[in-house]
Amino acid sequence: MSSPIATGNSMNAYSPNKPENGRPSNEVTALAQAWKAADCILIGAGSGLSTSAGYTYSGERFDRLFADFKARYGITDMYSGGFHPFGTLEEYWAWWSREIYYNRYIPAPKPVHERLLDMLRRFGDAAAAKDYFVLTTNVDHCFQHAGFDKSRLFYTQGDYGLWQCSLPCSQITYDNEETVRRMLAEQSDMRIPSELIPHCPRCGRPMTMNLRADGTFVEDAGWHDAARRYSDYVTKRKDSRILLLELGVGGNTPGIIKYPFWQLTDGNPQATYACLNLGEAVAPRQIHDRSICINADIDATLTDLAETLHSPFVD
Repeated sequence: MSSPIATGNSMNAYSPNKPENGRPSNEVTALAQAWKAADCILIGAGSGLSTSAGYTYSGERFDRLFADFKARYGITDMYSGGFHPFGTLEEYWAWWSREIYYNRYIPAPKPVHERLLDMLRRFGDAAAAKDYFVLTTNVDHCFQHAGFDKSRLFYTQGDYGLWQCSLPCSQITYDNEETVRRMLAEQSDMRIPSELIPHCPRCGRPMTMNLRADGTFVEDAGWHDAARRYSDYVTKRKDSRILLLELGVGGNTPGIIKYPFWQLTDGNPQATYACLNLGEAVAPRQIHDRSICINADIDATLTDLAETLHSPFVD
């Protein structure tokens, strides 16, 4: 497909929570109409959605949670900190236990995912919630925390809540919550007690995060089950009136969500592509007439969308 462009004037025209003459913006109105008309909604969620929910990896939140690591190691954000060459496993797991805990085991600061689920439940078909599926590259578990049906989720890139063998010696993952909580509670001077360093129960090698970074990423049985459910969902609905709702997907891994969504839209004249992304709301020329691009904060946009779905301006 050709290079992406901004759809219409949406890159500059939409200002959330500032409707003209009491009416919602054209883009939000179009999205509400597409939502109501759709037989199903395929949601693709990237890091921008988590950021909108308050899971920010730099700035004030990072400085508040990792001031000691910043002062000693010069780390300036959580993403780069995950690649820091710590000298010992005690330091490595002090860092990671803190990152895991604050981005996996405590609620997101803002209920963005809950708002999205509420809309799916309230603005579906007459007798049931909207038919949906979520494909996400996020690893923070926000969708399940918000109450989304686990059978309708596919986390492609891993889960902060899982560990794997660092080799790996098997395609098995391990829940880490109990140990992570202990690591956080018992760490001192940016080190955990040595006895808390996790090792693979099968081969004894050190454990590592179940996050896709290279060819050692473990795709366990749950991962493959979710992949099959996603594939089945798309296969059965690819020719229906489908709304492809992309939320906060950037350019790091476009082959997982963005490009497939563009291709699905291009191949189905009944499909609508909607891109909500502050600073990166674009669509290719081929699907320009069936795209809705909103360059604004996702939380504010979903708030406006919920109000618009209730409004008399949408059939």
